[in-house]
Amino acid sequence: MSPRSEEFLPLSDDAVRALSGPNSRYIALLEDAFHVLLETPGGGFAVRGDARARAGAKQAIHTLVARAESGAEITEADVRASAAAARAGDQVPRGSNLPVGKRGPIAPKTAAQARYLDLLDSCELVFGVGPAGTGKTFLAAAYGATLLLKGAVDRLVITRPAVEAGERLGFLPGDLMEKVDPYLMPIWAALDDILGPDAVRRRRDRGEIEVAPLAFMRGRTLSHAYVIVDEAQNTTRLQMKMVLTRLGEGARMVVTGDPSQVDLPNPRDSGLGHAVRILRGVEGVGIAPFEAADVVRHKLVERIVRAYDADAPSPKLRDE
Repeated sequence: MSPRSEEFLPLSDDAVRALSGPNSRYIALLEDAFHVLLETPGGGFAVRGDARARAGAKQAIHTLVARAESGAEITEADVRASAAAARAGDQVPRGSNLPVGKRGPIAPKTAAQARYLDLLDSCELVFGVGPAGTGKTFLAAAYGATLLLKGAVDRLVITRPAVEAGERLGFLPGDLMEKVDPYLMPIWAALDDILGPDAVRRRRDRGEIEVAPLAFMRGRTLSHAYVIVDEAQNTTRLQMKMVLTRLGEGARMVVTGDPSQVDLPNPRDSGLGHAVRILRGVEGVGIAPFEAADVVRHKLVERIVRAYDADAPSPKLRDE
């Protein structure tokens, strides 16, 4: 073959349509990512470019085809994540799909997300730690919804510390529960997307989905529940110990947070990095780190995260 020769990947018409995207947007993204030319002459993709570029494009296409064949929806974020994984020589393991979601099964977009789902499946306590936009909270909610639908747990409990990012809860209307509820919008949005707003409302009315400020966890034992502790970088060390020791019989917990976004008056009081350090290696505990490369939001978010990481004065998980 010549250095810039062509290869043909036979695919079904459905796969070609899913991978082409609206107005061939996904084809354009793959062409830009690998500097190849992609054409659809019928029955698959023709890939033109040098050998290395073709290999990367083919890997990304195969990853996306596997995702489409699993029944999961292909989005622009999936295309970008698959391209990034192919460029890094990484593979997204198969078999980690969650059979929930209004638009089909939920599949990991990156290798880090796949490892996260594996840990959620095998550990009673999991820490999802890393920057915004990596899917930590969404996948935690999706996994919890899966357990709830299967009857593996009786309820889904969602909690977070009532710490404001430069704002004051006291000026918001309502009681503490009503004040904290808007801060949990990412989880509500995830559950609405997974289960549908009506199902979420019914299960919340029946007490199967419960939201509670972290302060309300003290003195409770959470049995046969799946607990999501969100924004955990804003817990103090004492609060973190308190919430971790709420686990009762048949309960599981996932703790998510970004150590670079601590809103406590003294960031050194954050319990997240401390908990990750002292619990690493403890039986039943899984730690899933995410990096800027795992961001699956707008491509600019990854560049923003990298810029802030480069400007950080110290490692994010250092126990100071």
